[in-house]
Amino acid sequence: MTRYPRSGKGRRWTVRELDAVPVGWKGDSLSDGDGLTGDVRVVGDGKVSIRFKSAFKWDGKVCWHQCGTWPTQSLEQIRRRRDAARTLVQEGINPNDQKKVDRLERRSKVEAALAENEKHRLERSTVADMVEAWLQDGVARSDGNAELRRSFDQNVLPAIGTVQLRELDEHQVRSLLRNMLKRGANQMTVHVYNDMVQMFGWASHRRPWRSLLVDGNPMDLIEIAKILPAGVPVRSVRERVLSADEIRELRDIFERMKANYDAAPAGQKYEATRPLQRASQIALWLCLSTACRIGELLMSKWEHVDFDQRLWLIPKENTKRTRGTQQSHAVYLSDFALKKFRELHELSGSTVWCFPVRPPLGAAPTTHVDVKSVGKQVGDRQMRFMDRAQPLPHRRNDDTLVLAGGANGGWTPHDLRRTASTMMQALRISPDVIDRCQNHVLAGSRVRRHYMHHDYADEKREAWQALGERLEAILNGSNVVPITRRA
Repeated sequence: MTRYPRSGKGRRWTVRELDAVPVGWKGDSLSDGDGLTGDVRVVGDGKVSIRFKSAFKWDGKVCWHQCGTWPTQSLEQIRRRRDAARTLVQEGINPNDQKKVDRLERRSKVEAALAENEKHRLERSTVADMVEAWLQDGVARSDGNAELRRSFDQNVLPAIGTVQLRELDEHQVRSLLRNMLKRGANQMTVHVYNDMVQMFGWASHRRPWRSLLVDGNPMDLIEIAKILPAGVPVRSVRERVLSADEIRELRDIFERMKANYDAAPAGQKYEATRPLQRASQIALWLCLSTACRIGELLMSKWEHVDFDQRLWLIPKENTKRTRGTQQSHAVYLSDFALKKFRELHELSGSTVWCFPVRPPLGAAPTTHVDVKSVGKQVGDRQMRFMDRAQPLPHRRNDDTLVLAGGANGGWTPHDLRRTASTMMQALRISPDVIDRCQNHVLAGSRVRRHYMHHDYADEKREAWQALGERLEAILNGSNVVPITRRA
C-alpha cells in the first residue's frame, strides 16, 4: 500500500510525520514526490526505519537507485542523493554504476592508505621483529625453537632488539658478542654467533628484510675467531670418552655419596650432600650400556620395555628428528642393561612412565621428566667446567661428579653414548653394527638403503651383550685389559 503525507499526494513528508509512522505500516510504501519512495521496515526491537529509493529509466527499463535509510540519514541527505542521481541520468551516466565506481575508489584509497602505513611500519622494523619472523618461518629446531627463543631473549634482544634494521651495523653486533664474552659465556657466544649467522643469512634473501639491511648482512663482516679469547675453539666438537678408571670412579662416587648421606644423623640430612637421584644414576648407566640418547630414554614408557623378550623399543616419535628420517629403534638388553631396567621398575613401575615427573601430592604423574633434567643434574655437579657468571639459585653448584680430578674435562650424558660406541669399537664390533646400535640413519647409496633391509638383530644383540660384559668386567675388576670379542 502506498501512503502519502497529510498535505496530499505529490507533497513531501516531514520529519514529524515520519516519527509518527506506526509499526502497523510495515511493508507499505511512502511517496515523497519526484520519483522518491520509501519502504517501511520494522527491526527486531520494534523501531521503524524507512529505506528510500528513486526511480529512473535506463535502456527503456525502470531502475531503482538506493538513496539512504531514515532515520540513519536525514531527509535532506536522502533527497540530495535523489537529485544527484537524476543529474547523472541527464548526463547519460547510470547512477548505480557511478555508485559502484565511487565505492571502488574509496576502497582503493583505503587500501592505498593501509599499504602506505604497512610500508612505513616495515621500514621501522626492528631486530626483534625479524627474530620473531625467523623463529616462525625460518628455522625449525626439534624442541620447537624453545631453546633458541630463550637464547635470543636472554642474549640478543636486550642488546639490539629495539634497533631498527635500517640502523643496524656490524659494530652493534660485535659489541653484543664482546659483552657476552665479558660475562665468561664463551661457548654461548659461539652458539649465539652461529645462530645469528643463520638468521641474517635467511633474512638477506627475503623481503622485506633484505631491503632493510641497507648496509648488507652484518654477520659477513664479523670473524668470530678474532674476538674470541685465545684458546677458545670456534667450533666445539666434543670427543670426551670416559676411561675404565673413570667409569669405576663414577660408580664409587655414587656409592660414597649415598653412604655419607645415609650416615648423616637425623635432623642433619638437610646440611648433608644429597646424592644424585637414584633414577638419574640408573639413566646414566643405561645410556652407557645401550648407547642411547638421554632424551630418548627419559621419554620412555613401561609399555615399551619387555622384560621377557629383553627388549626396549624406542618409538619413532621419540627418536632424533632429522628432516623426516626418524625411525623406531629396538634395543636388545644385555644382562647389565636388563638389571638396570629392573632396578628402575622398582622405583617407577607403578606409573606409565619410566622416568615420571614428580606430580603434586596425591596426583598421578602425567608426563615424563624434562629431557634435559639429567644433563642439568650432571652439569650442576661439575661447576668448574660451566660457563656461569654466578651459581644458579635452587640448583646444585659443586664438583661432586668431576672425574679424574678434572684432568680430562667435564662430561655429559651424551658422552656416555660416545663412550659406549668407542668401547664397542675396541671390542672389534663392525662400525655398521655400531651405527645401527646407535640408530644412526646410514648414509650412502639410496638404492642400497631401498633394497637392503636386513635388520641386524642378531649382530646388535651380540654387540650389546658384549658391551654389557665389558662394563661388568670394568666395575668388578681394578685392572681391566681390553676384552677381545668372541668369534
